Amino acid sequence: MENQALAALNAAIVACEKCPRLRAYCEAVAHEKRRAFREQVYWGKPLPGFGDAAAHVLIVGLAPAAHGGNRTGRMFTGDRSGDFLYAALHRAGFANQPIAISRNDGLQLIDAYIAASGRCAPPDNKPTLEELNNCRPYLTEELRLLKNVCVIVALGKIAFDNVLAALADRGVVIPRPRPAFGHEAVDQIDRYTLIASYHPSQRNTQTGLLTPLMFDRVFKRARQSIAQTRAST
Repeated sequence: MENQALAALNAAIVACEKCPRLRAYCEAVAHEKRRAFREQVYWGKPLPGFGDAAAHVLIVGLAPAAHGGNRTGRMFTGDRSGDFLYAALHRAGFANQPIAISRNDGLQLIDAYIAASGRCAPPDNKPTLEELNNCRPYLTEELRLLKNVCVIVALGKIAFDNVLAALADRGVVIPRPRPAFGHEAVDQIDRYTLIASYHPSQRNTQTGLLTPLMFDRVFKRARQSIAQTRAST
């Protein structure tokens, strides 16, 4: 039933037209293309979630890249952020391979599901607050449908803030003082362990703000939290 409900939710996401600015931008990028991908057919639509419907960990990013997810049609696929993320997920045992280049590359997530704060690529990677609010019900519904999720990894402050808002929308009481974003910050919120991480953007990874070792610690902590939850149930 969860698989069917997630499939219906993902179909609704792909058909979403809530944000005219984002839809116009994604379609324009898909038409104009980048020279390196001029022979490819761009996805150009909102991106659905991706992964294991029985997942214990939910990973939440910012939004698709214009020539990454907006081109390939899958979260964190076809760009440098995805290269960094999926390599880490593979090392942690959450993915069957370390690369993600297309929807047909054989990648499978293991006990993990990937969502985003925004489902359309925004100009300059900056969605507006209104656009994020328009998109948040999808994340809220994913939290409802992903019954086994006990760990949420938020990639970046925008994702962190949107996770807190989505949990509140689900009726979860957010602790006071409000959890603060910081790399490797861990907060227990109701049944969820929320782990914050810097986003694996090129700006962060190329400057050394986020290193592979730092990212590995995030997913090691996710593994530990899953094991603790299983041991207590």
